[in-house]
Amino acid sequence: MSYTTHSAASRHSAASAHRGSILDRITSLFALWRSRAVLGSLDAHRLEDIGISAEKAAREARKAPWDVPAHWTM
Repeated sequence: MSYTTHSAASRHSAASAHRGSILDRITSLFALWRSRAVLGSLDAHRLEDIGISAEKAAREARKAPWDVPAHWTM
């Protein structure tokens, strides 16, 4: 049985590669901001169509652009 260790540098580079380039991250943040803005502009009928309450939509629309989903920071 072999045992392999991973240095902190290799773990960091693997994590950085997983997150993508800075341009990819900025593009994703812009898309998230735009999606939240659209969500905040939907009327009650459309929110009902997608199964989201007006309160939940308003709360999501008010979030800051850097308040990203947890799986983005892994």
